[in-house]
Amino acid sequence: MPVFRLLLIAAPMPEFLDNLLQVLGGRRGTDMQFVCRRLLSESGEASQTVLAQKIIDAYKAMGPEQRLGFFDMLSRDFSPDSAVINCAAAEYERSPDTKSLSALCAAVEPPRQELFRRINTTPGGIEFLLALREHLLALPSKAAKYQALDADLRHLFRSWFNRGFLRLERISWRTSAVVLEKLINYESVHEISGWPDLRRRLEVDRRCFAFFHPALADEPIIFVEVALAKGLRGDLEPLLSLDAPVINPMSTDTAIFYSINNCLRSLRNIPFGNLLIKQVLADLTLELPNIKNYGTLSPLPRFSQALTDIKNEGGFTPARLSRLLAEFAAALTAAGRRRDSVEAFFHLLENPVQHRSVLSAPLQRLALAYLTRARLDGRLYDPVATFHLSNGARLDRVNAFGNLRPYGLKASYGVTVNYRYLPAELEQNHERFVQAGDIRLSHSLIREHKAVMTKWVQ
Repeated sequence: MPVFRLLLIAAPMPEFLDNLLQVLGGRRGTDMQFVCRRLLSESGEASQTVLAQKIIDAYKAMGPEQRLGFFDMLSRDFSPDSAVINCAAAEYERSPDTKSLSALCAAVEPPRQELFRRINTTPGGIEFLLALREHLLALPSKAAKYQALDADLRHLFRSWFNRGFLRLERISWRTSAVVLEKLINYESVHEISGWPDLRRRLEVDRRCFAFFHPALADEPIIFVEVALAKGLRGDLEPLLSLDAPVINPMSTDTAIFYSINNCLRSLRNIPFGNLLIKQVLADLTLELPNIKNYGTLSPLPRFSQALTDIKNEGGFTPARLSRLLAEFAAALTAAGRRRDSVEAFFHLLENPVQHRSVLSAPLQRLALAYLTRARLDGRLYDPVATFHLSNGARLDRVNAFGNLRPYGLKASYGVTVNYRYLPAELEQNHERFVQAGDIRLSHSLIREHKAVMTKWVQ
């Protein structure tokens, strides 16, 4: 009797699959193409689970070079068949009905998408797929080669991590220690220095909200930290200081979003932040009717980089810098003991806090130019600005020396910015920015922005 039939008679289904993979040329999880194709061909749930687990286990055991081979295989052997697509397209052109459209849709979908769906049904499947994309994103030099593979993962993640599956939770000191420890690790805007720091951020005059996904236990997807205050602040220290007095939330009138963090690198470019902010706005409005103002205290993470990126034609060229600083030239050259105002400006920036009286006005002007005019590859240079403006926020105020912590001085010479969320304006501001690139400004910034515009385009 053939070996296959003996195995089929003697072994229950899971053991049969395991033995079958051993018999076929020693392929037990090592020939990933074979196992992946087998997973796509199986219809039984039990057999799919066994095969998907073998793929997961084999991938975990791979080194970097083996992973590249796996990515190559997925990109090469599990892409759509161009001949099938052409045939389906021709049939749809001849007879554009529901049947031919369905056939065309099936033809253009890469088989690896169905492969990923089947892996996702296995315990640990979503973690595997998130790890796979994280490894892809760690390959910038080879990104173009795997663009289609990455696009498939993004497409699926957009469906699996949409708002309908996410649950919003308020994080408090009573939240599980596992989650609290992850907040400390994931905070990337303003480092949490330890448990006392975290506890202050979770006091009664603070709020922290996170999105969770049912398939990822105790794993925050994204979280936002909010300070309840009297008026919008431009100075970070009162919000982060462990010694800041705790105030009664009912005596406040402003909610300040001061830190928002995407926790999983593998979900980059999957839009959560706008959903989170809007949901938190709604929840705070219900909880605290005394809150009338919603705004941010935001960093300018690439400001110092942009100022020195003089070869970027869409940014601070030497001519633009000279024009923007011309009004402050006398004070800069005197304090910096340099003849050229631009040279004096950068010399003073070597110790910005010591020269804050001279640097405040120039920094505010340049920061406003950076936030509204500077471009990199056709987009706003600042990703935080893009995020808030595309959500419908208004650029409200630029604050020189609002963040004197070392990382703030390094990234932006201490400059912070306030964006304001006005519910009545959100939709209109969003449309104006997305459709035409128009940025809504507060009245206090309009005059300075006109000066920036004049000097930027000369």
